[in-house]
Amino acid sequence: MRLCNNICDVLVVGGGPAGLAAAIALRQRGAEVTVADALRPPIDKPCGEGLMPDSRRELARLGVDPGPGHGAAFRGILYADQRAEVSAEFPRGVGLGVRRTVLQRLLLERAAALGVRFQWGSPVTVRKGLPVTVGGERVGCQWLVGADGMASQARAWAGLEAAKVRSRRFGFRAHFRRAPWSEFVEIHWGAKGEAYVTPVGADEICVAAMSRTPTGRLDEIVEHLPALRERLAGAERTTAERGSVTLTRRLRRVTRGNVALVGDASGSVDAITGEGLGLSFRQALLLAESLEAGGCARYEAGHAALAALPRRMAELLLLMDRFPALQRRAMGALTTRPELFRGLLAVHVGEQPLPRYLLRHGATMGALMLAAREGTPEDLGSGVTAPAEAGGTRVGVVPRGS
Repeated sequence: MRLCNNICDVLVVGGGPAGLAAAIALRQRGAEVTVADALRPPIDKPCGEGLMPDSRRELARLGVDPGPGHGAAFRGILYADQRAEVSAEFPRGVGLGVRRTVLQRLLLERAAALGVRFQWGSPVTVRKGLPVTVGGERVGCQWLVGADGMASQARAWAGLEAAKVRSRRFGFRAHFRRAPWSEFVEIHWGAKGEAYVTPVGADEICVAAMSRTPTGRLDEIVEHLPALRERLAGAERTTAERGSVTLTRRLRRVTRGNVALVGDASGSVDAITGEGLGLSFRQALLLAESLEAGGCARYEAGHAALAALPRRMAELLLLMDRFPALQRRAMGALTTRPELFRGLLAVHVGEQPLPRYLLRHGATMGALMLAAREGTPEDLGSGVTAPAEAGGTRVGVVPRGS
């Protein structure tokens, strides 16, 4: 079909990063695409705002390559609790902390440059037995892509709601006027939940926190993280706190007929992995390849494989979140043998297969965790050790009361 009035090859429902990524990928392969959303840009959503190196590479395939001028680079990940910390650099490339609204603007500019058509402020109505309407007007399309989030009406309309939910948690996010103090994204574990600190500018950081209870709030979680609380003391809050729900959910199917789902509409992994955006970019590229080949079969077949590794990593991290003693034992093992953490990070960003890591390090990790006594300072040594460089990995022990 040719784009004419309200007729297009593909109608994308949802103008967030997942929807825009799908529109770009499809347009790069020649489809006439319309993106419709009831909201108007900028469209914001709470998230950790960190792009891992592998996510940046997928984003570059879409023709979007944000640089330091759009955010702040980070070279690895640091985990910390009140007893110890361990960090590792990425095996290849650097990550980038970038505000969600900035990322959406860059995607929007790229989509517009390719000729994607937009209908902002236009609610999309999809009801069984009725034609699709955008802003009250009927739309004709060959394919419909649902990129309308966790509560996707496109998913419900297509009868794709059947799913297995493995976890449900609650997230909170705010920004602070504070120069980043680290070249890492920091994850702080505490009694009330965990907090993620991502540099997003020369003088601004994003702090996102997650908890199993909806009654908790960012300030309460940070209050139980003394090291982070001290860092944020007196820092100006530049955005209001926003909340959201994060799920680990797998759908039985993500396509039906001429309908395909991408992003959170197609299932999700807990935000603890930091892979939500990267996963949506990969889905967009696979969907465009599949539709160009003539249908949704290739996308349906490959969708689960894209989320397999993030889902396994989420299960591991959520297990530690659910059982603090296990988390403390893991921290004790990782600080004892920092190369284990370096390898886990390589797996996480797709630089090393998980089976190879388990074959090489699984027995060692298990033995260390069985031998550890929850990583107390007495087990690991007293006082604060000077950060030790170990092939890109840094470890340290934090005494009680610090």
